[in-house]
Amino acid sequence: MDWQQKVTPKVAAMKPSGIRKFFDLAAQLEGVLSLSIGEPDFTAPPEVLTAMQKSLTDGKTGYTANAGMSALRREIGAYMQRQHQLTYDPDREILVTAGVSEGLMLAAMAYLQAGDEVLIPEPAFVSYPAVAEMAGACPVPVPTRAAQGFKLQAADLEKAVTARTKMLLMGYPNNPTGAVLSREEMAPIAEFVRKHDVLVVTDEIYCRLMYEQVPFTSFAALAGMRERTIVCNGFSKAWAMTGMRLGFLCAPAAGLAPLAKLHQYAVMCVNTQAQYGGLAALQEGEKAAETMRREYDRRRCVLYDGLQAMGLAVTKPQGAFYMFPDIRITGMTDTEFCERLLTEEKVAVVPGSAFGAAGAGHVRISYAASYETIVEAIGRMARFVKKYKNAR
Repeated sequence: MDWQQKVTPKVAAMKPSGIRKFFDLAAQLEGVLSLSIGEPDFTAPPEVLTAMQKSLTDGKTGYTANAGMSALRREIGAYMQRQHQLTYDPDREILVTAGVSEGLMLAAMAYLQAGDEVLIPEPAFVSYPAVAEMAGACPVPVPTRAAQGFKLQAADLEKAVTARTKMLLMGYPNNPTGAVLSREEMAPIAEFVRKHDVLVVTDEIYCRLMYEQVPFTSFAALAGMRERTIVCNGFSKAWAMTGMRLGFLCAPAAGLAPLAKLHQYAVMCVNTQAQYGGLAALQEGEKAAETMRREYDRRRCVLYDGLQAMGLAVTKPQGAFYMFPDIRITGMTDTEFCERLLTEEKVAVVPGSAFGAAGAGHVRISYAASYETIVEAIGRMARFVKKYKNAR
């Protein structure tokens, strides 16, 4: 059988992840320092592991409710109130998902169809255009710029909106730039959303990784935005629980119901042990989350200073654990830079163009790696940049 003839055109046309490409290349070489993947190098907190182990010992190996354990949903509701001053009914407005990834897919499948357009600020995480395409919709990139700190501007949304615009899908703190939007900076975007009656899906997975005492504001907390926003969040980054695949959605009851319907047929319910771990993270894991955040901040500062010393233009990120320097002083494209840095100095980073055309000429560097690894990588990169900068 010719499988290529059987696959659907929309899947055949999808591009593979540019992140995974360089991760796989790095895995084939000895002695590579990988700053390519956005995965914490920490282990999940002991409280989380203990709770998961106890759930197994106690024989908690059956299904939970489709929407997730009621105790976990209640704790998520308390967390949203405590962290973001947002109130969600645990029984009707919170859904536990298999990571933010499933949440994004549910939102796309429930609310998008052929002909719809999705506004996506770029640079953007590689999944955003893909989930729109899988739902049959058309992703519409909205460029952001280094000169404005890679922060979305309402004026650029106005240039991109059409009668077919259905959704705005955005993630702040941003992957790959680390950019953060303040409440004041979000206000014009909220006005745009009201004006054009747009549904908002906001990926807030990095909301606990904020620096320099900059506060995080959930888009749903802006006046009138809760009623039209699906908030996607989870446990992977703040509590180093990537492998548990545990996330959650918060939305008005009428907006969440279609997502819950899809979820029950897609996965039935999220892994039971992961849910017990998530419950422990919310109840007992605040100290561990803060300890990790402080260490990321230490790494952020040394990486920023190192990139500046190389002469690379870079915005100091206020959130997440990525830096996005401009590497054009080397005379290379971002893809060429990453390939040659990997082969010549054995340091793996990701081309900015993997995150959309607005990322061209930049590279994404993850500082979710040990401090020692980052310091060594800075030395190798400095040697590499000096070599090619001086050769121009």
